[in-house]
Amino acid sequence: MNATSFEPTPDPDRAPDDAAGPGRVVLLTTSHRVAPGLLSWPAWQTLRTADRIVCADGAHPQLPYLREAGLTVDGASPSAAELVDACAGGRTVVVVAAGEGEPALTDGLARLAGSGRVAMPELELLPASYDLPGARLLDLVQVMDRIRLACPWSSRQTHKGLAKYALEEAYELVEAIEDGDRDELREELGDVLLQVVFHSRIAEDDPEAPFSVDDVAAGIVTKLIHRHPHVFGDGTARTPEEVRETWLRTKAVEKGRLSVTEGVPVGQPALALAAKLSSRVRAAGLDVPLPAGDGPGYDLLALAVRAEADGVDPEAALRAAARAYRDAVRLTEEQARRK
Repeated sequence: MNATSFEPTPDPDRAPDDAAGPGRVVLLTTSHRVAPGLLSWPAWQTLRTADRIVCADGAHPQLPYLREAGLTVDGASPSAAELVDACAGGRTVVVVAAGEGEPALTDGLARLAGSGRVAMPELELLPASYDLPGARLLDLVQVMDRIRLACPWSSRQTHKGLAKYALEEAYELVEAIEDGDRDELREELGDVLLQVVFHSRIAEDDPEAPFSVDDVAAGIVTKLIHRHPHVFGDGTARTPEEVRETWLRTKAVEKGRLSVTEGVPVGQPALALAAKLSSRVRAAGLDVPLPAGDGPGYDLLALAVRAEADGVDPEAALRAAARAYRDAVRLTEEQARRK
């Protein structure tokens, strides 16, 4: 806290009462991810009944709202000893913490308590606002905005230039899932999330059709609600299969598609493409024979369709087999080096 004076401010309507005890210090913390002024009810009660409120940060976002509520906030920066003196006679002093807390002040109070020479006031930590689930996403948006503006590399990136990284991060995420590495999974999910936020930030700079990460989030929220009438409406779906049918039917209406093959990206890996087409055909109840032809391509198509019908992801299955083959190659190489 800043080194400014902290003079006692006696209340003329309340005489000090030594018998009332050493008083109480309340360290009030708030989250910068929550709109200022949205404090908890216990926080407002404590603030309104406090004998003194201090906040050394003159730019603290809560100050205008505290003063608008009719509270007097002292901008002084008390030392630990001064704070203890201010609490004498059973008084309550609320310290509106800057940032994540007031480590210098709390350390000073701890030293005083450890000395055993001072009657210490009760020390209470009172979180006045809490982060909601997903609140740290706001940090990511702010960090990405700053990077986009200040980083020579990031400021020049385009959707097309970043496209390859989206693919790489998606593949690395799949690998982490298949490896069962929880730490790696968390990191790779973050990398995929970064791609979403990065592209959304780039989109804000588009002169003709800009959109933001909020527009992206709003779009997927609307889509999820609309495609889950069994959750958000009066629809019914008792099995995963019924949920899938509802999803595909709703999606087809939304997109105005005339064919079950519309919307299937042909640029994806071939086995995944074959499995997706097979899944669409099967879900639609169509009886479509496989095209006749010779060669590995048609053989692989038949294998992919059969695997998908059996509930097996042919892309994942081949990838697992390829990794086993890779491990066999490494073992053979190791054995050869030992000879």
